[in-house]
Amino acid sequence: MKLFQQLLVAPAALGLLAPLTVSASEINLDAISNYSEGDLEIDANTFNQKSSNNILLSGGEGLVDTADFTGGFSETTTASFGVDFLVGGVDGGASGVSEATTFDYQMGIGLETSFTGEDSLSATIDIGNASSVIGGTQGLNFDSTSDALKLDGLTYTFPLGGTTVMVGDNTDISAVYTGACAYSSFTDYMGNCGTGNSVGVGGNGVTAAMSYAFDSGFSLAGGVSATQITDAGVVTGLLTEEGADVYGIEAAYTADSYGIAVAYSDNESSTFWGINGNYAFDFATLSAGVESEDTGSTTKEGFFVGLSFPEVGAGSFDIGMGTTGNFADSDPEYYIYEASYSYPVNDGMTITPGIYIKELPTDVTGFAVKTSFSF
Repeated sequence: MKLFQQLLVAPAALGLLAPLTVSASEINLDAISNYSEGDLEIDANTFNQKSSNNILLSGGEGLVDTADFTGGFSETTTASFGVDFLVGGVDGGASGVSEATTFDYQMGIGLETSFTGEDSLSATIDIGNASSVIGGTQGLNFDSTSDALKLDGLTYTFPLGGTTVMVGDNTDISAVYTGACAYSSFTDYMGNCGTGNSVGVGGNGVTAAMSYAFDSGFSLAGGVSATQITDAGVVTGLLTEEGADVYGIEAAYTADSYGIAVAYSDNESSTFWGINGNYAFDFATLSAGVESEDTGSTTKEGFFVGLSFPEVGAGSFDIGMGTTGNFADSDPEYYIYEASYSYPVNDGMTITPGIYIKELPTDVTGFAVKTSFSF
């Protein structure tokens, strides 16, 4: 009887030993021999199963659900990314660039987090290689950072007594403005409906701005931006006589079918008044803007007008014209004309072909196709 029991136990024992035999080639015996008793720390959690989930930080999400995970973004942090590719060329202009096909790109990274649910800490990082005529400041004005990452803005926005306050570095005063330009510009000249120095006022460095929105549709905003003056590498202060400071204020009204914005700015060398607005018809939206510049010795003016058709086939169509800047009465005025069509391939990709004609002592005609990705 004992012999019969041993015969039954033998196959079971061999079955337990088989997996050890198969995986023996994977065991590093030399490494095992190097373990000492002091290297082994075994407690109740030693043999708990580890999670095999990979936590991916995807743009627009950045949420980590695992409570014991110490890396990655916080639960209130989001990341967004945008990439633009530009292929085009110009006819006319300086020698050596006419009829040449060029390529430019730019990429923006936006990081945003909240600590109270009502505030926002934002950072914008840009990279680009725009150096061609059509992609540079004479065309679409892509970012040009020589293929290096550059901090384009760092701001903290928070509510204060019914107002919205923004403080930060390397950001525009107009970031808190309402504006009233509904036109989607193709070239940089058409941005802010031709009121880029007033309604679209920028900043020189450290910026503080505030806005307040009334229930009736009115809003008020204003701020100051100042460079930090240094002496022998030491920061001596803000808003000094040596610094180049910018001041701006805006009043705007927004209704269901129209809007209007009026702004004033002062950069210590010139003052600007600007007004832009829009009116939505059933088939298109009309946008227009006028800006006046006072240099102390002369007065200059510029204007813009454009139409936006929101439903043309599967995309939208924009056409506009305006001056290439602000001109005095005694100066020759130069104009720019543009047209573009934006076609959304999907939620994250849009293709925009466009053409513009810019008057200069030598006229320039540019054609380009911009492909935009957002994720």
